[in-house]
Amino acid sequence: MDFMRLLKSLEELLYEILSWLIFYPMTFWRAFTRPLSMMRYADDELEDRPEDQYDDTISPPLFLLITLLLSQALSTAFPSVAPSAEVNALTHSQSNLLILRGVVFGIFPMVMAVTLIRNKGLILTRSTLRPPFFSQCYVAAPFVFLVGLAVDCLLIPADRGLPYAAAIFLGAVVWYGQAEIRWFQRDLGIGGLRATGLFLLAFFVAITVALVVAVGVALELPRWLAPA
Repeated sequence: MDFMRLLKSLEELLYEILSWLIFYPMTFWRAFTRPLSMMRYADDELEDRPEDQYDDTISPPLFLLITLLLSQALSTAFPSVAPSAEVNALTHSQSNLLILRGVVFGIFPMVMAVTLIRNKGLILTRSTLRPPFFSQCYVAAPFVFLVGLAVDCLLIPADRGLPYAAAIFLGAVVWYGQAEIRWFQRDLGIGGLRATGLFLLAFFVAITVALVVAVGVALELPRWLAPA
């Protein structure tokens, strides 16, 4: 009986993973071309029964995680400057690198979600934070993928990828900014000028926190790797 349950679990796992091959590209395309619609969709889906949620897409946090995983895999195809021994030690563990990417890039949807909650005058709880965070995961995924691509281009030796890195990063910020500004306008019922100000403030906070986390990891890495 236990063996049959194991087979059933493996069957469901295999089906779920293979279904990503269909639903991930669909979700990415919809998030990239219709970000505001996807954020509204994320809100609506949370009102369904758990078994019916995100039936025709990838769930938002999982979508962001898969995107980070693909971005990490893509990075290995790019030539890059020789990293330090500490960076080599960190990147040698793909799981550690994925966790670090998840924490750093997950800051963006979290900060945007908190900004919305605060400006709505709601009490910040897990329940109130969940809907906007899920919405933000959909729009954050294409953004972090493009930012990761820009970083990969930046690390190409002899600065050959610098123009591409600048163009991709600028395009990512413009795309992300217009989506967030429209989101703030819709959900808060405010004008474009105030929505732009909220986005710029939240974006600055997110970048600052992400840099602090990244620098903190870089400073602590030698101590973590030092022999006991």
